[in-house]
Amino acid sequence: ALENASACFIPIDFFTSSLKVNYVFLYQLMLFFAEELKLSERKMRNLAHMTVKGRVAQALLLLQTKFGNSDEGHINILLSRQDFASYTGTTYETVFRMMAEMAAQHMIAVDGKKISLLNEPALQLLINDLQMPLS
Repeated sequence: ALENASACFIPIDFFTSSLKVNYVFLYQLMLFFAEELKLSERKMRNLAHMTVKGRVAQALLLLQTKFGNSDEGHINILLSRQDFASYTGTTYETVFRMMAEMAAQHMIAVDGKKISLLNEPALQLLINDLQMPLS
């Protein structure tokens, strides 16, 4: 796991009876799942239609947003290239090649597993040029 977590068990009978009597909870749960479905559909669409370079740029920006930067300026998570490739839906070799191209264009800097974003607007342009609006 990436961070500590707590888990609890709620019996299904209690959960379903709570949904029947607490409409605010039911509504909030529906909103949550609608948002999750929207994000899932967007990710699947991007996997199908966005180029690998766009997906890599999007993943880097998302990881930086989610985990922040270390004091040295690197994205505050260390992922192997294989894990990153799985996350972006491509192969290790393709991720390595795309990151090398981005580093050569001074969009990112790579030091082992440490990645720094040097030109976020350029990365965002890769995404915006390749991303279709969600309909």
